Amino acid sequence: METLDSALSTPSRTSDSKPQTSSPLPPSVLRLWRPASQRNLRNQWSQLASCKNRWSSVSSTGRSHATSLVNSHLSQRYMPDMKLGVLSDMPGIRKKACLKLFKRQELQRSKLLLSYKDMVGIVSEMINVSRSMKCFLKGSNNSPLLQFSYNSADQSDFGDSGDGGGIPVFAFYSITSHEKFAEELVQMFSSELCLKRLLVLEFMSIGYDTSEVKQLHWSTQLYDDEFKDLRDCNLYCEVTHGPVPPRLRNGKSDIGALRFDNQPTPEVLQVYLTTWLAEANIDALKVNEIFAVVGEEMHVSIC
Repeated sequence: METLDSALSTPSRTSDSKPQTSSPLPPSVLRLWRPASQRNLRNQWSQLASCKNRWSSVSSTGRSHATSLVNSHLSQRYMPDMKLGVLSDMPGIRKKACLKLFKRQELQRSKLLLSYKDMVGIVSEMINVSRSMKCFLKGSNNSPLLQFSYNSADQSDFGDSGDGGGIPVFAFYSITSHEKFAEELVQMFSSELCLKRLLVLEFMSIGYDTSEVKQLHWSTQLYDDEFKDLRDCNLYCEVTHGPVPPRLRNGKSDIGALRFDNQPTPEVLQVYLTTWLAEANIDALKVNEIFAVVGEEMHVSIC
């Protein structure tokens, strides 16, 4: 099994071996740049850890809503043949029970959609954080007061690239190395978000109107401004004018032609719930290893 050290650390340490003279910043400025950059990296990695923890919570909540939705649907489906015992003599009992189950299913469908929307927001935030790791010298090089910014628009006329010329920020890893670690996290969670969207569509299609007008498709916008949010996550394809589909093993996907079944079998529904829980696109061991390596580098505990 390829370890994190062989996959990421070795190339990073090689690139970090550049001499400090490669930095466009004067040595006096560089000495002040490093602590500012260290503070920024600690803040950004703390935010990434928070995003990871929020994802776990929201994903768990989403699965609970999906499970309740499935149970309500199956209870409705089997209500006509269900033995009610002494309750069978009550007038309209089956109709009333089905109506209550239908309302519960609609409620859980709405809550599941909110969980998905929260996950989109989390991935968007992770992307923004991964792009905010550089530290730029702010203002003019003639200014007696040195200031630093994490926005490239504020960079000074030193020609500052925001990475200190590639020098290690703490001990071994440069800004570029930290960005690569963060990008690997973003890639995993983005891939899982695409799969979650597919599952959400499957769950929302259960018992849904099968008319052509209301039938759900992959290109259906699930909530207001969803496509705008997916663009922010780089998960909207301008060529196909639809969300990026989940990655398949053979690299091919005809998901645009996919039609969602509104009466799936209980076995299929169980597979959907298990797939949601498994989060196959997120390598939990690698995620923990990345946070452990970065935490050791910064001498802080992030989890």
